[in-house]
Amino acid sequence: SLSRREARNSIPMILNNAVNPNTIFANNEMSLQDIEIYGFDYDYTLAFYSSHLHTLIFNIARNILIEEHRYPEGLKEYDYIPNFVIRGLHYDVQKALLMKIDAFHYIQLGTVYRYSSHGHTMKQFMDIFSLPEMTLLSCVNDYFMKHNIDYEPVHLYKDVKEAIGDVHVKGILYRAVEADIEKYICYGEQTHAVLRKLSENGKKMFLITNSPFDFVDRGMNYIVGKDWRDLFDVVIVQADKPGFFNDRRKPFRRVTDNGVLLWDRIHKLEKGKIYKQGNLYEFLRLTGWRGSKVLYFGDHIYSDLADLTLKHGWRTGAIIPELRKEIKIMNTEEYIHTMTWLQGLTGLVERMQVYRDPDSQAVVQEWIKEREEIRSQTKGFFNSQFGSLFRTYHNPTYFSRRLSRFADIYMASLSCLLDYDLRHTFFPRRNPLQHESPFWPEQGGLSAVGIPAQARRTQVSPE
Repeated sequence: SLSRREARNSIPMILNNAVNPNTIFANNEMSLQDIEIYGFDYDYTLAFYSSHLHTLIFNIARNILIEEHRYPEGLKEYDYIPNFVIRGLHYDVQKALLMKIDAFHYIQLGTVYRYSSHGHTMKQFMDIFSLPEMTLLSCVNDYFMKHNIDYEPVHLYKDVKEAIGDVHVKGILYRAVEADIEKYICYGEQTHAVLRKLSENGKKMFLITNSPFDFVDRGMNYIVGKDWRDLFDVVIVQADKPGFFNDRRKPFRRVTDNGVLLWDRIHKLEKGKIYKQGNLYEFLRLTGWRGSKVLYFGDHIYSDLADLTLKHGWRTGAIIPELRKEIKIMNTEEYIHTMTWLQGLTGLVERMQVYRDPDSQAVVQEWIKEREEIRSQTKGFFNSQFGSLFRTYHNPTYFSRRLSRFADIYMASLSCLLDYDLRHTFFPRRNPLQHESPFWPEQGGLSAVGIPAQARRTQVSPE
C-alpha cells in the first residue's frame, strides 16, 4: 500500500537523525553557565556497579532468610534472575486481578511497585538496588505456592525487606565489595574525567551519600585516585536520605580517617574532612549554597531529587543507566520501521473509520487488529512483559511522569557531561499538545540529533 511504502521510504531519513545515547535531555530550560556548585549521590551516580553486585545482594539476603528467619532450605535452589512478575514467577495480570490477590508485585526494569490490600498503600521502588529485593520476594512467593505453603504476604514482604536491609546495615555488602572492588565497580575513568573537568573550571563540588565512609573511600580511590577528597568541598556520608532533606533534628558529626566519630559541634563544613548524618537545613546554613546555582545529580527520583526541586529550588539531574540501552533499541532499523508503520496505520484507521459500508469496515477492522499486534510488538522490543521504562504504548509511564516533574535534566551517566561545554544551555523539546499543530517534526530535537559533539564543546564568547 501507499502508506506502507511511505513508511518504508522514511526510514533512511530517520536513521540519519538517530538519537545520540550520550545526549543530555532537558525537561526544563537550564544553562550550565548559571551553575556554580555541583552535588552528587554516590551509588549509581559516581559509582556504577556490575551485575555481580545484584547477585551478591540476592544471595546474602536469601541466606539471611534461611539462617536467621528460619525460611525453608529449599530456597537455596533459587538463583538471582531478575524475573518480571506479577505473583511468584508467573505473569498473569488478568488472573491476578480477578483473584483479588492480597499482594502483587511487578518489576519494570528499574521501577518496582508493591500494593497491599491491607494498608491500601502503593510503594514505588525507583532505584536499581531494588531489583534483588523484589526478585527474592518473587522467588519466595514462588516456592510457597509450588509447595502449597500458606503465608501472609505482608509479613513475607517485611522479612524480605529486613533481610535486604541487613545486607547493608550489617556491612556484609560493603565488606564484600571492598574485598573485590574490580569485580563490582565499573565506569571509573569517565567519572574521574567529569570531576576533573568541573574542578578545572572552578566549580565547587559536594557529595551526599547514604553509604559509609570506608565503602565510599575504597570506591573513590579506585575510580578517581587517592586524592579524590581534594576535588570535593564537602563530603557527607551515612546521610540517611531522604530524611536528610526533611528532618531538621540530626546534627552533623565529623568522622576521622580511622572511622572515629567526633562529638564536637560543627560550625563549618571544611574541605578535606568527612561528615556524617546532618540535615539539609543545616547544610544550607553552613554553606550558603541555595537556589538555582546548585545542580544535584542522583539516580533515585524520590530519595535524591524530589525534595530538592520542590522545597529548596536546586536544579536536579537524574542518572538513568537504562536510558542508553533504550535509545540504542530505538535507533535500530527494525524499531523505526515498526513505529513508522504503526503511526501510519493509526492515521489510516482514524481517517477511514467514517466509511460505514461493509467492505470499508472489514478493512478497518483488519487494520485495527494489525495495529494491536504491532503495539504489543513495540513493547516487546524493550521488555516482553512491560515494555519501555518510559512509555506504555503512547502514554508516558508513571516513572516517566515523575522524571519530568522532578528532574530538570536526565542522562544515562555523568560521562554525558563530557560532550558539553559548561556554558551550554539545555532546552526542552516543545511537544505539541493534542489540540496543537506539530510545527516541528517529532524526530527533530537538535539537542539530541544532528549536532556533532565538537560543536557542543566549542567555547562560545558570552558576548
